[in-house]
Amino acid sequence: MGYIRFISTTIVQPTFHNELTQRIELTPWDLQLILLDHIQKGLLFHKPKSSTYEQDPITSLTEHLKHSLSLTLDIFYPLAGRLAITENEDDNTTSFSVDCNGAGAEFVHAVADGVTVADILDSVLVPDDIVHSFFLMNGVLNYEGSGSKPLLAVQITELVDGIFIGCTMNHSVVDGSSFWHFFNTWSEISRRGSTNCGKILQPPPAFGRDFLNGMIDLPVRLPNFQNKIPKIRFSAPLLQQRVFHFSKQKIAQLKAKANAEMGTTRISSLQALLAHLWVSVTRNQRLETDQETQYKVLVGMRQRLQPPLPDQYLGNAVLFGIVTSTVGELLERGLGWAAWEMNKTISSQTEQDVRKLLEGWIKDPKVPKLDGLASNSLLTGSSPRFNVFGNDFGWGRPLAVRSGVGNKFDGKLTVFPGAEDGSIDFEACLLPQTLQALAHDAEFTASLAA
Repeated sequence: MGYIRFISTTIVQPTFHNELTQRIELTPWDLQLILLDHIQKGLLFHKPKSSTYEQDPITSLTEHLKHSLSLTLDIFYPLAGRLAITENEDDNTTSFSVDCNGAGAEFVHAVADGVTVADILDSVLVPDDIVHSFFLMNGVLNYEGSGSKPLLAVQITELVDGIFIGCTMNHSVVDGSSFWHFFNTWSEISRRGSTNCGKILQPPPAFGRDFLNGMIDLPVRLPNFQNKIPKIRFSAPLLQQRVFHFSKQKIAQLKAKANAEMGTTRISSLQALLAHLWVSVTRNQRLETDQETQYKVLVGMRQRLQPPLPDQYLGNAVLFGIVTSTVGELLERGLGWAAWEMNKTISSQTEQDVRKLLEGWIKDPKVPKLDGLASNSLLTGSSPRFNVFGNDFGWGRPLAVRSGVGNKFDGKLTVFPGAEDGSIDFEACLLPQTLQALAHDAEFTASLAA
């Protein structure tokens, strides 16, 4: 944190108070994340030219971003609210909802003294000490976002020659789809200018929970929640991060190989790439062959419901797809088999699974903690389909995307679209010895873009 100098902290509220929705109940999808960290994602930009914002360029820029954020909160008004916790004394349960009270989002202007764009982009390893300081609310779990803590916290960090816009959002209120929908809307409002707010192309978010009618009753009541709160916070071992870039051509080669090995055409590009990473990372973890290894993939459920949820649904709509193998079987069977197992797991997630999970969760709520996700497994969140590089706030496309310290453990592989069409980036968080071994693995490095 020695790099960061905080200039100002402001609470940004919507320009008007929306009376239509006062409270949004959290669903089992939301509540299964209540003891995890916030979502922390951000974008790196070149610094705008002085002519873009007159007089004091950075002050003018931050004021512009604050105003456009306020307009965006008119649309995403639940994010200006607060997490409400209700203790139900009649049955010793706890309920969670979003109080749409317009209290506002936190907005911080900071300076990273001496840090350049090249320090972020040209480093082989992600400079975690720098990047993690670009985000607010580090170490705050989602359930702690009640009272005075915001659901959305934005930090605008000025570099020597760049700007980093880091967003922290309560993960029990939004998933990755909702996060980037907000980011896309904010950037469009900023780019078009305040007076054009009514003409934005991004569709508005959908807040309704009507799709749960007939499945479960709201509000959900969590029994003995206070006993589920971890008494000792998860402390990850020393980890390092590196962004691996896969070109469209390399991905196509992996997809073709995986499908050929299994005699099918149904394995997707992403499934082949996930399988390639699973095999490669496992090979370099030096595990015993009889040890169990898992790959956990977050599977979006918006389009799997009947009728489908709108893409703009604000909330979590994901299930964990889990593929399990022994280390020996995975390494022996290789890419095609691993990709086919991924395909079967992901394609098997149906509306019936959703109903079964929601109804079963109500009867026996499972609220995972971070140390439970970090048990000898890989986990991929985010999606290469998210519109990351289209976020032009008015002075050009972003140069890169980076994530904060939230929900990081050995085996967290965060996927993003690459800067070039069809390419994919993976931000790999692993033990230093595993990353070093990967860097010297000829088979793995041959799959990376030159």
